[in-house]
Order: sequence, then structure tokens, then C-alpha cells
Amino acid sequence: MQTCDIPDGTLPTRRGLYYGGAWHEPGAGHADTINPARNEVIASAPVANAADVDAAVLAAHRAFPDWAATPPATRARYLRRAAAVLREHAMPLALLDALNNGNPVSALANDADFAADCLEYFAGLATEIKGETIPMGDGNFNYTIQEPLGVIARIVAYNHPLMFAAARLAAPLAAGNTVVIKAPDQAPLSILKLAELVGPIFPPGVVNFLCGTAECGSAMGRHPLVRKITLIGGVPTGKAVMKTASDHLKPVLLELGGKNALIAYPDADLERLVDGIIGGMNFTWSGQSCGSTSRVFLHESIHDRVLDQVARLLPQRHRPGMPTDPATTMGSLVSRAQLEKVEHYVRIGLEDGGRLVCGGRRPADRALQNGFFYEATVFADMQPHMRLAREEVFGPVMSVFKWSDEQTLFEQVNGVDFGLTGSIWTRDLDTAHRAARRMQTGYVWINNSSQHFMGAPFGGVKHSGIGREECFAELLEFTYCKNVNLKFGPVAA
Repeated sequence: MQTCDIPDGTLPTRRGLYYGGAWHEPGAGHADTINPARNEVIASAPVANAADVDAAVLAAHRAFPDWAATPPATRARYLRRAAAVLREHAMPLALLDALNNGNPVSALANDADFAADCLEYFAGLATEIKGETIPMGDGNFNYTIQEPLGVIARIVAYNHPLMFAAARLAAPLAAGNTVVIKAPDQAPLSILKLAELVGPIFPPGVVNFLCGTAECGSAMGRHPLVRKITLIGGVPTGKAVMKTASDHLKPVLLELGGKNALIAYPDADLERLVDGIIGGMNFTWSGQSCGSTSRVFLHESIHDRVLDQVARLLPQRHRPGMPTDPATTMGSLVSRAQLEKVEHYVRIGLEDGGRLVCGGRRPADRALQNGFFYEATVFADMQPHMRLAREEVFGPVMSVFKWSDEQTLFEQVNGVDFGLTGSIWTRDLDTAHRAARRMQTGYVWINNSSQHFMGAPFGGVKHSGIGREECFAELLEFTYCKNVNLKFGPVAA
């Protein structure tokens, strides 16, 4: 495996673990991290062991009392300073993630701004964590307080490492908690850069950053001083986190996978629908997005026309290319393992009787031969029992269904274990709202797909997760309610 040439100033200058306001050598040494578009080594990254986790959590635990006692308006100022630094370094951070996870730099350029939006949003809410008074009659005064939990452990995913790590600092910090972030082992470099940039802004121990394997994440879940653990990741990892956390009755916040449905009614605006189908699958990220609408249900009256348009336009709009090229509209998968998983599911789709409409192979471009690229792929004639129609691929593979009966449609839409997002396309308001009520998902778009809105609760049901993020409810996820009752003394004569 060759070493990748990197522009000067792109890589983080420190290769240790950041906790307690200082850099530390990792107990498990270092491991190579690669550029998946070239299958070349970029640099080495630290690997934390259980002792490192213990040291980081203890540092966060020691910092917690002072940070919790810091006035909310002051905590908000720290968050705004961090947001400003992210905006200033948005493009170098995007390039670093493009090198390390294979997503196009032009699309990743928005990640730092979204994270900064989150920091600023929760900074504005820091003074809104309020209790309430409860009437108890004469002689009693009763009120509630929302108290911070303590040390929060947050494990983030590889598809948007910088964005997830920076954005998921915001709510727990605003609420008065301290945080330990674990970087994804496939793409840790932007987290190290984030530690360099925003770590010194906060008092020592308030923000802490670790890199490592599943051992690191498991140690975070087991640690008795971690008061809550959160994950953005796949269902198997979510189950493992929840199982580990249960030993200490530790609460969890999980944003997990999806096998999300897009439903098109006969009266849909077909031009916008085609755009929504292509955009909703997140082919830009090679389909590596939990919110991707990977199951498309087209009414029989429009099925053939829409499918033909998707098959014609998709290869034009999303053709794999080098992630660091600003013209690239579709990057690589993050690893060889993920590429092999996608190829496995394509074989299953063919064996189960799916019709391959486009894609279904690695690109022929010789310049991409060493990387983990796969073409945007569409299967038609799909049936609900097929594995490709039920299991999350986390790759650029879309399944298309034809429907005619609405009752059967929703039985199929809701007949999977997932329930993260959904998309409905119709011009009729009654149809749209009825369909939204019937979809068993946490987040629904009507005549739209893939877009997030700050302040709108994002999260899933069933195997797609527990809890909500990107909204006021996320702030309260990192507090507990304390009730206080005061008994008045007798009135003086």
C-alpha cells in the first residue's frame, strides 16, 4: 500500500489523544488510516485503550462541577467562539474528510457550517433550560430544575465525522455537561483537527477527543462515570452500546440505520419527483447515509415513465470521481469492507429476482481502479420479501417497487424493522397528511427529501433509534428533572 501525498497544512499536527486540556500518547499505539479513493495510507492515528478512556472520563468528571456552575450565557459564548473557528476552517476540514472518508469535497464544504449552526442554535437555547412551579396549596412551594447529567460519551459515524463530532458537542455542553467524543476508526483525522481547533477554547476537561476501535467505545459504555452514551451508527453497534450501557442502567441516545421509503402518488409533479428520488438516495455520499430513501414506491400509472427518467439522469448526475476534485458529484465508499458488502447485496438482489436497471458494478475508469468506488445502482421489480428490500446496505443501491393498492402499499412500507425517514410525493394535501400519519417513521418529507432543518426533531422509531436530535428535545436529553418542595413554617402570631 502506497503513501498518499497531502497538501501542506491539511493534516492535523498532533497524533495523540486530547483530554484534560492536553495531548497524550495513546496506550494502544497508532494505526494507519487510509484514503479510500486511492487505497493509500494518509497518516497514522492514535488508538485508545481502556486505560485511555478511563483517563479521559476522569478528566471530564473533574471538569464537570465548574462547567455546570458556569452561567448559561457564559457557556453560550464558548459555543459561539467554537462555531466561528469552524466557519473559518471550513474548507481545510472538508478536504481532510474527503481524503479520509471518500465523500466529495464540494459537498463536505457545508459540514462545518452545519456544525457551526448547531453550536449557535444551542448557544441560543442555553438560557432556556427551565423548570416550572407546581401549585401545592397553602404551606408548600414546589418547583422543578433541569440539572445536567455529568460526563456524556458520544460516538460518531464515518460518513460526516467532522460535522457529527462538532455538532454533537453543542447540546450537552449548553446544558452544562462535559463531553468525550470518540472518532470513527475508519476516518479519525478531522476529529484530531477539531481537537486542535476547538479544544483550547474550552476549560481543560470540558471537551475531550479519543480515537480507537470498538474496544474504546465499549470502555466508554462500561465506565461508571459516563452518565449517558450516544451513538450515530449501525443497528448492530447500537445494540452493543445499549447492552453495555445496561450494566450500569446508563441511558442512551441512538441514531441508527434506515431502510427508508419514498412514496409517489399518481398526481406527483414528475420532474420534481425524479429529482427527489435521485437526491433522496444520497448518491453523493455513495448512499452512505442513514436517512437515504433507498426504497422507492411508484404508483403503477407513473412507474415506467419515472423509472426511465431516473435511469437516464442518474448516471449523468452521479458518476464516481476523485473526492478531492471540486467537480466530483459522487465519491467512494469508505473501505474495502463496505465495497464488498455492497457487491454482496447486488448479487443477492439479482439472485432474488430483482431487475438491474443501471449500475451494479465498479466503474471502468482506470483512474479509479485502486479505490473503493461503485456505480449508482437501481433495481426494479422488487418484492417486499427480498433481502435487498429489507436490509440496510449503506451503499449506492436503490430498490424500486410498483404499487396500486394503498393499503398494501403501507403494509409494505411499514413492514421493515426500520423507521427513520420517509418521503411522500403528491399535490393533494389530504393525501399528503394522511400518508404522513400512516408512515411509521420519525421524520417525514412531503415533496422533498434528504434535507434537515435546524430545530426540527430528527430521530427514528423501531430499530432506527431512540431519542431526538437537532432540536430543543436534544438539549433536554442531557438533563434530568429534579423536584424541590419547600414546606413553609407556621405563620407568626
